[in-house]
Amino acid sequence: MARQTVSPADLRSAVDAVSDWLLDESAPTPTRTELAAAVRTTARTLAASAPGHSVEVRVPPFVAVQCIEGPRHTRGTPPNVVETDPRTWLLLATGLLDFTTALDSGTLTASGSRAPEVAHWLPITRPTPD
Repeated sequence: MARQTVSPADLRSAVDAVSDWLLDESAPTPTRTELAAAVRTTARTLAASAPGHSVEVRVPPFVAVQCIEGPRHTRGTPPNVVETDPRTWLLLATGLLDFTTALDSGTLTASGSRAPEVAHWLPITRPTPD
């Protein structure tokens, strides 16, 4: 499967649409379309920045990408998986939450010896202040 590239403008637009909610959880929740766009563009940007197939990053129900150079996984459950919910992923992707804190709080799971390497590639972008 060919990697889908994300333009910097698309990334910025998608993240800006959810920034108020990321900065303040009491702000109105983004629409499902806005949330999906932000999750997908940040995850696909990660996959493009850290190409490879040794770690799978899952943000259900929106996206799963493979990244980080190393052995390619082809069938069954991948040995290295990072999984989280959309809000936690976007907080990580924008640098508003660090990987270790998310892991320690239980909002992020990381299985396999290579999974923590995803932290090296975060944040992907920063929210734009109003």
